[in-house]
Amino acid sequence: MTAAADLVLTNAEVHTLGSPDETHEAVAVRDGEVVRVGRAFDVELLVGVETRVVDCEGRVVLPGFIDAHTHLPMVGRSLVHADLSAADSAAEAVELLRERAAEVERGNGGDGDGTGGGTGDDETADGADWVLGYGYDESTWDESRYLTRDDLDAVSESLPVVAFREDLHTAGVNSVVLDRYADEMPDSGVQTAGGVDLSEGDGDGEPAAEPTGVVVEGAVDVLREATEPGREEMTELVRAAQAYATARGVTGVHDMVRGSRAPEVYRDLADADELALRVRINYWSDHLDALREVGLRTNHGGESRGDLVAVGAVKTFTDGSFGGRTAKLTEPYADAAADPDAADDETGQWVVDPEELRELVADADGSGYQLTAHAIGDAAIDAVLDAYEETDDPGASRHRVEHVELASDEAIERFAETGVVASVQPNFLKWADEGGLYDARLGERRLRTNRFRDLLDAGVPLAFGSDCMPLGPLLGVDLATDHPNPDQSLTVTEALRAYTSGAAYAGFDEDRLGTVAVGTAADLVVLDESPWETDSIRDVAVSMTVVDGRVVFERD
Repeated sequence: MTAAADLVLTNAEVHTLGSPDETHEAVAVRDGEVVRVGRAFDVELLVGVETRVVDCEGRVVLPGFIDAHTHLPMVGRSLVHADLSAADSAAEAVELLRERAAEVERGNGGDGDGTGGGTGDDETADGADWVLGYGYDESTWDESRYLTRDDLDAVSESLPVVAFREDLHTAGVNSVVLDRYADEMPDSGVQTAGGVDLSEGDGDGEPAAEPTGVVVEGAVDVLREATEPGREEMTELVRAAQAYATARGVTGVHDMVRGSRAPEVYRDLADADELALRVRINYWSDHLDALREVGLRTNHGGESRGDLVAVGAVKTFTDGSFGGRTAKLTEPYADAAADPDAADDETGQWVVDPEELRELVADADGSGYQLTAHAIGDAAIDAVLDAYEETDDPGASRHRVEHVELASDEAIERFAETGVVASVQPNFLKWADEGGLYDARLGERRLRTNRFRDLLDAGVPLAFGSDCMPLGPLLGVDLATDHPNPDQSLTVTEALRAYTSGAAYAGFDEDRLGTVAVGTAADLVVLDESPWETDSIRDVAVSMTVVDGRVVFERD
């Protein structure tokens, strides 16, 4: 006798998103797996006394979304600290930070001295109480400029204040932060009035120009380390972030982790049956020796039913970002000549230079690790492909390039020939319209960014993620199907696959995730409307999210 199902979703429009995509009326789940898909009559034969039956009332059921590039604790930070993505101007960002500063001072008992006497959630790695804000995007403001020390000194003159741009490659800091950390920051990462190099003194041992409070790349890393949450706060951040993610239909993430308590917290929550989504941890390259020492390899964990945490790739940078004008290009930035701060780096910066990258790739690949490298500009993309091509089989290793925002025709051909995964973020298309960030930085090259159609047609494995800017698969699907360059638009089915089976493939999970089929993991999302029929995919509401057969989100 066939055992009863634990969960049945019926009276639904179930899309398998396989090849071809098939549509069914119902799906049954038992012990975390899909056990039947088909007509409602046939599936409902598995209904038992304890089966939960959900009448979907015609709603659409899809495989759960897998976000192939996240910084999940950063989502939590935006929810717990100041969310600057809501700011429409520098003045609004400053006001949000002032509100956060008042909360921090109340948590300190009102002393406001920034000496680390508090014991609240803002206590960080260095023991100080910080005023932190995340997610501002000056490219959407009428006055498009970074937040400076003058702005942030108006927030607090006693507490350290940091406003992270949403790409996390640029930040604004106040004078308190500069006084404490300027000596630890590389000169190349600290911007000054007139673009004067801090290493060039005035002859009396003093800098030739004052820092503006805008810091990039390596200088931001100093702040990241100083503000890294402890275990208790990290748990709070992850709980908040996973609730946010599952409410948007996300059932799995590939999380980029560096010097963080997040892996420990993910496993703590999993052990307590409180982790609500699958987490594939991509560790930064400075963890490589530690990974080897403890015997962790790519794909360790996550193999058995209910095991939600797995080891992913070794992650590295090559270049920076378009927002910070640090993505590495072969031709100068369109707006470099007008900005004295860009005079010495008119084609961007190497965060990890090509020789160092080749050495890292050879080392990690030789030890059996998957590699994933951040590369935005065309020069950086070429450098990553150069390094991958020196390995034995980059396609079989599922080596990945993250972002791939400005790829040449030749680079796309090389992706296809090697089988390297293009892990891209369709939500970045918010910057691609005329007058947007790409237009300012790249000029006419903006229409050659994010070439999803060309990549897919060339046979390149395509995985979608958000980089948490913002986290939201349906926003990404909406933008990918309405690309500013119509020649690069995808169909709805293609975009959904990139956020399901495409992302699963990037994590070696294509046999158990990314489609709705008998034997696959029961990771599902129920949508109120059909993304194939709605006028606005980004506004489609998520009704229910299921992970490993367990309902982890249900809208009231």
